[in-house]
Amino acid sequence: MSRRPVRPRGDHGIPEATIARLPVYLRVLTACAEQGIATVSSEELATAAGVNSAKLRKDLSHLGSYGTRGVGYDVDYLVYQVSRELGLTQDWPVVIVGAGNLGRALANYGGFATRGFRVAAILDSDPAVIGTEIAGFFVEGARQIEAVVARHEALIGVIATPASAAQDVSDRLVNAGVTSILNFAPVVLNVPAGVDVRKVDLSIELQILAFHAQRRSLVRLARDGQRPYRDGITPDRAGVVPGRDGAAAVGGLPLPAVSHAGSAPLPGETIRPAVGLGTLGRAADDPPVQAPAALP
Repeated sequence: MSRRPVRPRGDHGIPEATIARLPVYLRVLTACAEQGIATVSSEELATAAGVNSAKLRKDLSHLGSYGTRGVGYDVDYLVYQVSRELGLTQDWPVVIVGAGNLGRALANYGGFATRGFRVAAILDSDPAVIGTEIAGFFVEGARQIEAVVARHEALIGVIATPASAAQDVSDRLVNAGVTSILNFAPVVLNVPAGVDVRKVDLSIELQILAFHAQRRSLVRLARDGQRPYRDGITPDRAGVVPGRDGAAAVGGLPLPAVSHAGSAPLPGETIRPAVGLGTLGRAADDPPVQAPAALP
Protein backbone atom coordinates (compact mmCIF):
# COMPACT_ATOMS: atom_id res chain seq x y z
CA MET A 1 0.00 0.00 0.00
CA SER A 2 1.41 3.35 -1.02
CA ARG A 3 2.06 5.94 1.64
CA ARG A 4 1.13 9.58 1.23
CA PRO A 5 4.14 11.95 1.23
CA VAL A 6 4.74 13.64 4.54
CA ARG A 7 4.85 17.41 4.27
CA PRO A 8 7.40 19.40 6.26
CA ARG A 9 5.81 20.80 9.37
CA GLY A 10 6.68 23.48 11.84
CA ASP A 11 7.28 23.04 15.54
CA HIS A 12 3.53 22.98 16.28
CA GLY A 13 2.51 20.61 13.50
CA ILE A 14 1.68 23.41 11.06
CA PRO A 15 2.86 22.80 7.47
CA GLU A 16 5.74 25.01 6.39
CA ALA A 17 3.71 26.21 3.41
CA THR A 18 1.03 27.46 5.80
CA ILE A 19 3.62 29.20 7.96
CA ALA A 20 4.92 30.99 4.87
CA ARG A 21 1.41 32.31 4.14
CA LEU A 22 0.60 33.48 7.66
CA PRO A 23 2.54 36.77 7.34
CA VAL A 24 0.56 37.54 4.17
CA TYR A 25 -2.72 36.96 6.01
CA LEU A 26 -1.49 39.12 8.87
CA ARG A 27 -0.65 41.98 6.53
CA VAL A 28 -4.13 41.90 5.01
CA LEU A 29 -5.81 41.60 8.41
CA THR A 30 -3.78 44.49 9.80
CA ALA A 31 -4.88 46.65 6.87
CA CYS A 32 -8.50 45.67 7.56
CA ALA A 33 -8.14 46.60 11.23
CA GLU A 34 -6.64 49.96 10.31
CA GLN A 35 -9.68 50.62 8.10
CA GLY A 36 -12.06 49.81 10.93
CA ILE A 37 -13.29 46.55 9.39
CA ALA A 38 -14.58 44.29 12.18
CA THR A 39 -15.25 41.08 10.28
CA VAL A 40 -14.04 39.64 7.00
CA SER A 41 -15.25 36.63 5.03
CA SER A 42 -12.92 33.85 3.94
CA GLU A 43 -13.53 34.79 0.30
CA GLU A 44 -12.59 38.44 0.89
CA LEU A 45 -9.51 37.56 2.91
CA ALA A 46 -8.41 34.90 0.40
CA THR A 47 -8.78 37.26 -2.55
CA ALA A 48 -6.76 39.98 -0.83
CA ALA A 49 -4.06 37.43 0.08
CA GLY A 50 -3.92 35.89 -3.38
CA VAL A 51 -5.03 32.37 -2.45
CA ASN A 52 -8.25 30.42 -2.82
CA SER A 53 -10.73 30.40 0.04
CA ALA A 54 -10.47 26.66 0.64
CA LYS A 55 -6.72 26.91 1.19
CA LEU A 56 -7.16 29.89 3.50
CA ARG A 57 -9.76 28.11 5.63
CA LYS A 58 -7.50 25.07 5.91
CA ASP A 59 -4.53 27.24 6.86
CA LEU A 60 -6.47 29.03 9.58
CA SER A 61 -7.89 25.77 10.90
CA HIS A 62 -4.35 24.90 12.02
CA LEU A 63 -4.64 27.87 14.36
CA GLY A 64 -7.97 26.62 15.71
CA SER A 65 -9.83 29.43 13.95
CA TYR A 66 -12.83 28.40 11.87
CA GLY A 67 -14.78 31.65 11.65
CA THR A 68 -18.56 31.93 11.92
CA ARG A 69 -20.79 30.75 9.12
CA GLY A 70 -22.53 33.69 7.49
CA VAL A 71 -20.40 36.18 9.43
CA GLY A 72 -16.76 35.40 8.71
CA TYR A 73 -13.71 35.99 10.87
CA ASP A 74 -13.34 38.52 13.66
CA VAL A 75 -10.46 40.67 12.38
CA ASP A 76 -8.96 41.73 15.72
CA TYR A 77 -9.06 38.22 17.16
CA LEU A 78 -7.57 36.71 14.00
CA VAL A 79 -4.79 39.31 14.06
CA TYR A 80 -4.01 38.16 17.60
CA GLN A 81 -4.13 34.48 16.67
CA VAL A 82 -1.80 34.84 13.68
CA SER A 83 0.54 37.17 15.58
CA ARG A 84 0.73 34.72 18.47
CA GLU A 85 1.47 31.80 16.16
CA LEU A 86 4.25 33.78 14.45
CA GLY A 87 5.71 34.76 17.81
CA LEU A 88 5.00 38.45 17.31
CA THR A 89 3.29 39.01 20.65
CA GLN A 90 6.71 39.44 22.27
CA ASP A 91 9.62 41.78 21.66
CA TRP A 92 12.42 40.44 19.41
CA PRO A 93 15.74 42.34 19.58
CA VAL A 94 17.55 42.28 16.24
CA VAL A 95 21.26 42.87 15.63
CA ILE A 96 22.27 44.25 12.22
CA VAL A 97 25.80 43.61 10.99
CA GLY A 98 26.80 45.91 8.15
CA ALA A 99 26.27 49.68 8.20
CA GLY A 100 26.40 50.31 4.47
CA ASN A 101 23.47 51.68 2.48
CA LEU A 102 21.38 48.56 3.05
CA GLY A 103 22.17 48.32 6.76
CA ARG A 104 21.32 51.99 7.22
CA ALA A 105 18.02 51.56 5.41
CA LEU A 106 17.11 48.56 7.58
CA ALA A 107 18.01 50.42 10.77
CA ASN A 108 15.82 53.35 9.72
CA TYR A 109 12.85 51.17 8.74
CA GLY A 110 10.01 51.96 11.10
CA GLY A 111 7.97 48.90 10.19
CA PHE A 112 9.97 46.55 12.40
CA ALA A 113 8.67 48.01 15.66
CA THR A 114 5.03 47.61 14.67
CA ARG A 115 5.59 43.96 13.82
CA GLY A 116 7.26 42.80 17.01
CA PHE A 117 10.90 43.45 16.11
CA ARG A 118 13.25 45.95 17.70
CA VAL A 119 16.59 46.92 16.20
CA ALA A 120 18.91 46.61 19.19
CA ALA A 121 22.29 47.41 17.61
CA ILE A 122 24.12 47.94 14.35
CA LEU A 123 27.74 46.94 13.80
CA ASP A 124 30.39 47.47 11.15
CA SER A 125 34.10 46.82 10.62
CA ASP A 126 34.96 50.15 8.96
CA PRO A 127 36.83 52.42 11.42
CA ALA A 128 35.40 55.45 9.61
CA VAL A 129 31.84 54.23 10.33
CA ILE A 130 32.29 52.90 13.87
CA GLY A 131 31.08 55.48 16.36
CA THR A 132 28.84 57.32 13.88
CA GLU A 133 25.13 57.57 14.57
CA ILE A 134 22.52 55.77 12.49
CA ALA A 135 18.83 55.83 13.34
CA GLY A 136 19.64 56.79 16.92
CA PHE A 137 22.27 54.07 17.33
CA PHE A 138 26.00 54.50 17.59
CA VAL A 139 27.62 51.97 15.27
CA GLU A 140 29.65 49.45 17.22
CA GLY A 141 32.68 47.55 15.99
CA ALA A 142 32.14 44.14 14.41
CA ARG A 143 34.69 42.75 16.84
CA GLN A 144 32.05 43.21 19.52
CA ILE A 145 29.48 40.90 17.91
CA GLU A 146 29.56 38.35 20.72
CA ALA A 147 29.32 40.98 23.45
CA VAL A 148 26.51 42.87 21.69
CA VAL A 149 24.45 39.71 21.13
CA ALA A 150 24.87 38.71 24.77
CA ARG A 151 24.04 42.20 26.06
CA HIS A 152 20.77 42.37 24.15
CA GLU A 153 20.00 38.64 24.39
CA ALA A 154 19.39 38.71 20.65
CA LEU A 155 18.31 35.56 18.85
CA ILE A 156 17.90 37.19 15.42
CA GLY A 157 20.74 38.60 13.36
CA VAL A 158 20.68 40.45 10.04
CA ILE A 159 23.68 40.21 7.72
CA ALA A 160 24.04 43.19 5.38
CA THR A 161 27.72 42.80 4.62
CA PRO A 162 29.63 42.07 1.39
CA ALA A 163 29.62 38.40 0.41
CA SER A 164 33.28 37.96 1.40
CA ALA A 165 32.52 38.72 5.05
CA ALA A 166 29.13 37.06 5.39
CA GLN A 167 30.21 33.54 6.39
CA ASP A 168 32.55 34.78 9.12
CA VAL A 169 29.82 37.06 10.47
CA SER A 170 27.36 34.17 10.38
CA ASP A 171 29.74 31.91 12.31
CA ARG A 172 30.25 34.53 14.98
CA LEU A 173 26.53 35.26 15.32
CA VAL A 174 25.77 31.56 15.71
CA ASN A 175 28.57 31.07 18.24
CA ALA A 176 27.16 34.00 20.20
CA GLY A 177 23.75 32.33 20.43
CA VAL A 178 21.83 33.68 17.44
CA THR A 179 19.48 31.02 16.08
CA SER A 180 17.80 32.92 13.21
CA ILE A 181 19.59 34.85 10.46
CA LEU A 182 18.23 37.10 7.74
CA ASN A 183 20.93 37.15 5.06
CA PHE A 184 21.11 39.92 2.45
CA ALA A 185 24.61 39.00 1.29
CA PRO A 186 24.75 37.28 -2.15
CA VAL A 187 26.17 34.04 -0.79
CA VAL A 188 24.85 30.76 0.62
CA LEU A 189 25.67 30.44 4.31
CA ASN A 190 26.69 27.22 6.00
CA VAL A 191 25.08 26.97 9.41
CA PRO A 192 24.68 24.11 11.88
CA ALA A 193 21.42 22.28 12.47
CA GLY A 194 19.03 24.26 14.58
CA VAL A 195 19.84 27.58 12.94
CA ASP A 196 17.35 29.04 10.47
CA VAL A 197 18.50 31.21 7.57
CA ARG A 198 16.27 33.26 5.31
CA LYS A 199 18.06 34.61 2.25
CA VAL A 200 16.99 37.80 0.50
CA ASP A 201 18.64 38.29 -2.91
CA LEU A 202 17.18 41.28 -4.73
CA SER A 203 19.10 40.58 -7.95
CA ILE A 204 17.60 37.08 -8.20
CA GLU A 205 14.11 38.47 -7.66
CA LEU A 206 14.69 41.03 -10.41
CA GLN A 207 15.98 38.32 -12.75
CA ILE A 208 12.83 36.28 -12.14
CA LEU A 209 10.72 39.33 -12.92
CA ALA A 210 12.75 39.91 -16.09
CA PHE A 211 12.09 36.31 -17.14
CA HIS A 212 8.32 36.77 -16.88
CA ALA A 213 8.44 40.19 -18.57
CA GLN A 214 10.43 38.65 -21.42
CA ARG A 215 7.93 35.83 -21.90
CA ARG A 216 5.03 38.28 -21.99
CA SER A 217 6.88 40.36 -24.60
CA LEU A 218 7.52 37.21 -26.63
CA VAL A 219 3.85 36.32 -26.65
CA ARG A 220 2.91 39.86 -27.62
CA LEU A 221 5.39 39.91 -30.52
CA ALA A 222 4.14 36.59 -31.82
CA ARG A 223 0.51 37.67 -31.50
CA ASP A 224 1.09 40.99 -33.28
CA GLY A 225 3.19 39.41 -36.04
CA GLN A 226 6.05 41.83 -35.36
CA ARG A 227 9.54 41.04 -36.55
CA PRO A 228 12.05 40.66 -33.72
CA TYR A 229 15.75 41.31 -34.12
CA ARG A 230 17.75 38.27 -35.18
CA ASP A 231 21.15 39.67 -34.29
CA GLY A 232 22.44 38.03 -31.15
CA ILE A 233 24.49 41.12 -30.35
CA THR A 234 21.59 43.56 -30.35
CA PRO A 235 18.43 41.80 -29.21
CA ASP A 236 15.34 43.90 -28.79
CA ARG A 237 13.85 44.78 -25.44
CA ALA A 238 12.16 41.41 -25.28
CA GLY A 239 15.55 39.68 -25.48
CA VAL A 240 14.81 37.99 -28.80
CA VAL A 241 17.85 36.26 -30.25
CA PRO A 242 18.54 34.07 -33.31
CA GLY A 243 16.93 30.64 -33.27
CA ARG A 244 17.21 27.52 -35.38
CA ASP A 245 15.85 27.27 -38.90
CA GLY A 246 15.55 31.01 -39.26
CA ALA A 247 13.05 31.34 -36.40
CA ALA A 248 13.85 33.84 -33.71
CA ALA A 249 13.76 32.41 -30.24
CA VAL A 250 13.89 33.55 -26.67
CA GLY A 251 14.30 31.43 -23.59
CA GLY A 252 14.32 28.31 -25.76
CA LEU A 253 10.87 29.03 -27.25
CA PRO A 254 10.85 29.70 -31.03
CA LEU A 255 8.86 32.49 -32.60
CA PRO A 256 7.14 32.05 -35.96
CA ALA A 257 9.49 32.76 -38.87
CA VAL A 258 9.20 36.17 -40.51
CA SER A 259 8.98 36.94 -44.21
CA HIS A 260 11.29 39.41 -45.95
CA ALA A 261 8.49 41.94 -45.91
CA GLY A 262 8.78 42.02 -42.15
CA SER A 263 5.41 40.46 -41.41
CA ALA A 264 4.46 36.98 -40.28
CA PRO A 265 4.46 34.52 -43.22
CA LEU A 266 1.28 33.11 -44.65
CA PRO A 267 0.61 29.42 -44.06
CA GLY A 268 2.77 27.37 -46.42
CA GLU A 269 4.84 30.37 -47.56
CA THR A 270 8.50 29.64 -48.33
CA ILE A 271 10.80 32.22 -46.81
CA ARG A 272 14.54 32.64 -46.55
CA PRO A 273 16.28 33.56 -43.32
CA ALA A 274 17.36 37.18 -43.02
CA VAL A 275 20.90 38.04 -44.10
CA GLY A 276 23.23 40.98 -43.63
CA LEU A 277 22.99 40.83 -39.86
CA GLY A 278 26.69 40.98 -39.10
CA THR A 279 29.12 38.22 -38.30
CA LEU A 280 26.52 36.30 -36.31
CA GLY A 281 23.84 36.49 -39.02
CA ARG A 282 22.96 33.53 -41.22
CA ALA A 283 24.77 33.09 -44.53
CA ALA A 284 23.01 34.07 -47.75
CA ASP A 285 23.07 30.49 -49.03
CA ASP A 286 21.31 29.01 -46.00
CA PRO A 287 18.40 26.81 -47.05
CA PRO A 288 14.95 28.38 -47.21
CA VAL A 289 12.46 27.72 -44.46
CA GLN A 290 8.98 26.38 -45.05
CA ALA A 291 6.43 28.20 -42.91
CA PRO A 292 4.06 25.93 -40.98
CA ALA A 293 0.76 25.07 -42.58
CA ALA A 294 -1.05 27.03 -39.90
CA LEU A 295 0.31 29.44 -37.35
CA PRO A 296 -0.70 28.88 -33.74
